[in-house]
Amino acid sequence: MTDGAQLGLDFEAPRLVRVTPNRLATWGDCPRRYRMTYLDKPAPPRGGAWAHATLGAVVHLALRALFDLPAAERTPERAAALVDRHWTSEGFRDAEQARRYRERARVWVADYAEHSVTGDGDADDPVGLEQWVSVATERIVAEGRVDRIDRRGAELVVVDYKTGRAPTVEDARRSRALALYAVATERTLRRTCTQVELHHLPTGEVAAWRHDRDSLREHVRAAERTAGELADASDALAAGGDAEQLFPPRPAPRCGTCDVRRNCPEGRAAAPEPASWALLAP
Repeated sequence: MTDGAQLGLDFEAPRLVRVTPNRLATWGDCPRRYRMTYLDKPAPPRGGAWAHATLGAVVHLALRALFDLPAAERTPERAAALVDRHWTSEGFRDAEQARRYRERARVWVADYAEHSVTGDGDADDPVGLEQWVSVATERIVAEGRVDRIDRRGAELVVVDYKTGRAPTVEDARRSRALALYAVATERTLRRTCTQVELHHLPTGEVAAWRHDRDSLREHVRAAERTAGELADASDALAAGGDAEQLFPPRPAPRCGTCDVRRNCPEGRAAAPEPASWALLAP
């Protein structure tokens, strides 16, 4: 098993910064958004629902419920019905658009139920569904919720569902979130975990990557550096520092869909806000 000691990580650290992959990614995208999302009290008003996010959430909920059933009950018909059970039309343009994407989601999840197995022909049940995992290094406590954890022989595999663009193997390799989930899964469940997978529901394709000790260590060290930056800025803010200097905006095209853009003049100037259904696949 590739445990923390083999990765060169000290699990007995005296001072730790608690982070999730989302927190780290938010800081990397925009420090101002990080402050508004995680530090400001009360939190500023957020934007409305996005149809593509609604679609992804429904699919995740349906798959969570599907794999919670006994294997014999995970039929395509049951899978499609679970989409119906969890469906919501928030963010869609109108009832007709919502109906079309609801039917797409039904097909995706039904096909996944029909063709998916948890591994190379291994029909064992997943060992974790929406599993909370955590690992402490010498600088951080990295934690988060994994869509699914499979057992493949003696090892565990992190599975993440995707409903947007088709992911690539490079996406799986570069994903800091998946790498941290792998390390945290191994630490939490006490079984080797080095493989991460992105399962694309619209196509049924799987982008997989098997990490080694060095690549996992690289991801963890990068996460520690980011955590140190956001912790230093947060401490300085709590000590009376200037919020605008410590948490500057980082304008970019993604500002168009930022959920705190109404509170950020630079973000509003950087990109127009698209319609709430604009990011749905055609």
